[in-house]
Amino acid sequence: MIKGKSEIQDTGLSSKYQTRTQRIIEKDGSFNVRKTGISKLESFNLYHYLINISWPRFFILALLFYVIVNLAFTVFYVIAGPEHLGIETNEGVVHSFVNSFFFSAQTLTTVGFGRINPQNFWTNVIATLEAGIGLMVFAVATGLLYGRFSRPVTNILFSKNAIITKWGEDQTAFQFRIANAFSTNMMEAEIQLMGSWLESVNGAPEIRKFYSLSLEYRKILFFPTVWTVNHVINEDSPMYGKSLEDLRKSDAEFMILFKAYDDTFAQTVNARYSYTHDELVSGVKYRHIISIDGTGRTTVELDRLNDFEKVEM
Repeated sequence: MIKGKSEIQDTGLSSKYQTRTQRIIEKDGSFNVRKTGISKLESFNLYHYLINISWPRFFILALLFYVIVNLAFTVFYVIAGPEHLGIETNEGVVHSFVNSFFFSAQTLTTVGFGRINPQNFWTNVIATLEAGIGLMVFAVATGLLYGRFSRPVTNILFSKNAIITKWGEDQTAFQFRIANAFSTNMMEAEIQLMGSWLESVNGAPEIRKFYSLSLEYRKILFFPTVWTVNHVINEDSPMYGKSLEDLRKSDAEFMILFKAYDDTFAQTVNARYSYTHDELVSGVKYRHIISIDGTGRTTVELDRLNDFEKVEM
């Protein structure tokens, strides 16, 4: 364990806050930071957006794009004359439009069933252009799908509450629990814990300070079950002498960075999380959620990750 009250200056987060702020790290691990001064176009990256959005939204956008492109080329075919595609125009405008749309879809996907085909110069030009665009669009779509499937994904579960519990005979400890919800194998898991709160030095206005909180175990070799992360609140701890009320008044937040090597992706994966002062519970301890059945197999009840019970402090 690393001892000593260590203030962190290089967090990458501003320490100039002199008022209470919203939580710095959101529940999904993103930073609660809004950037201004540049246009949305400059800050927007289409590839990053399509890689990071949810799967349902990705497929909805892909379907909308597919339909819009086909509708656009359908209009071109109708303007060029659906009769030049071999479509019977005597059955009405709707019939011509629908069949032109189907031909567009076949051309874009390079299927080409053959019943309808371009029969003059302009319809051939439009079909050629659409076929070329279709090849590029599906190449990009393939790359996006590969990028979404191949990027490392974690599902690290954090207990809903962090706790302050009894430790030893006359000490307390700050604890929280984490677990890997996936069936992947993780090794060399590592945690960094940072506490942040408002402080006033020599009567000066309060500013936000960041402190590194030492851990009983900062790194473990294997991470197949549950890890109870433990910071002992002794004389060397920045939390020493602070009650829950003190942490509330100072707008405390505890930020976590988790890193581990994942066998499935053969890469290092990470997760971020934080607990605010109103997510701390004192005078409790976590309940055991690991059991061994009659065959000697270990079972972890992840739905009870946040279960705790009262304890005498």
